[in-house]
Amino acid sequence: MAAPKTQGAAPQKEEDGDGSSGGAGVFTYEDSKDCILEPLSLPESPGGTTSLEGSPSVPCIFCEEHFPMDEQGKLLKHMIIEHKIVIADVKLVADFQRYILYWRKRFTEQPITDFCSVIRINSTAPIEEQDNYFLLCDVLPEDRVLREELQKQRLKEILEQQQQERNDNNFHGICMFCNEEFLGNRSVLLNHMAREHAFNIGLPDNIVNCSEFLCTLQKKLDNLQCLYCEKTFRDKNTLKDHMRKKQHRRINPKNREYDRFYVINYLELGKSWEEVQLEDDQELLDHQEDDWSDWEEHPISAVCLFCEKQAETIEKLCVHMKDAHEFDLLKIKSELGLNFYQQVKLVNFIRRTHMEETKHTSLLPERQTWDQPQYYFPTYENDTLLCTLSDSESDLTAQEQNGNIAIISEDTSKLRALKQSSILNQLLLHESLKN
Repeated sequence: MAAPKTQGAAPQKEEDGDGSSGGAGVFTYEDSKDCILEPLSLPESPGGTTSLEGSPSVPCIFCEEHFPMDEQGKLLKHMIIEHKIVIADVKLVADFQRYILYWRKRFTEQPITDFCSVIRINSTAPIEEQDNYFLLCDVLPEDRVLREELQKQRLKEILEQQQQERNDNNFHGICMFCNEEFLGNRSVLLNHMAREHAFNIGLPDNIVNCSEFLCTLQKKLDNLQCLYCEKTFRDKNTLKDHMRKKQHRRINPKNREYDRFYVINYLELGKSWEEVQLEDDQELLDHQEDDWSDWEEHPISAVCLFCEKQAETIEKLCVHMKDAHEFDLLKIKSELGLNFYQQVKLVNFIRRTHMEETKHTSLLPERQTWDQPQYYFPTYENDTLLCTLSDSESDLTAQEQNGNIAIISEDTSKLRALKQSSILNQLLLHESLKN
């Protein structure tokens, strides 16, 4: 039967003596009852990776079978079928390899029944048809503390990796949409794709293992796969048209493959970004009756039309553009009598056509060039400058003075004919007939 086979594995390993069987040599183990985690010595793994040097695979807890790191499911299946052991809530284990190596060592020290709950199946059947399975879960205090320790270690590695990427000025990347090369900090490329191609994967400081993330996305595009709906297309042009028309220039938030690239997914044991966000939303609902008198609004951060300069107010931003780029937005608005929507089109036109590069910041093209419906749409998402544009009563006055609004009065010389042809008269007649 399989159960005796599993129980027999532990005594067999105890006979090894040197503790080097099955990769257990990576641990320094000392008997201690005061701290159950003292046997665990987590090896350093720089760069936020989980692989141990010289260990590209994960061993079985009880035998010499090894499985590749990315075939975790096969190892779990092997342990269930061959050794009758089930690990509960595997998804909550922050570092599966270290977890397995730890228990591989512990099971050489004590019988499996000291750690696992025994589940007997077919208990009403004859004794030869009954079987025992062993459940390893965090109900056991040692397992719970181990999982928490692995989570802390993983978070430490991720934060170190994130900090290294934030300070790295030797990043080299290529835009996935225009093939432009970028050198320096990763934020330059991410901000370029957000501003020029309306493709935003999040704030750079919220992302970890950025190079791997970009390679993953690039591979999908090379395979002609939409990043959002994940459909595959026959050629590159069809894919581009689809992503542009369907506004699919974003990643699929339901794809768990991307979770490892966002720091938020490492903050709490076993919780994804969606669960953390739901908790935050619930907390807001629970405290919606609280006193908000001490709440202070954070200043806005509007970006210049021609460079990376940001300002807390539209007034400061306009002063910067006037001094640095010879572009007076308030003066142009006043002289041309631009209403809110015309200002929006002008801003989007300038952002899209890079007037700074052609040295045309002080020479605005003819109105019909930029006053087009296509410039109603923002050049990139969350353009704070668009939210700060104003549309006051003086705008209407300026338009009237410039003759941009034609006012045509009704011809009242034939008032009777006018009343008979009025659309209101037709509506009243239609309503009375219906009644």
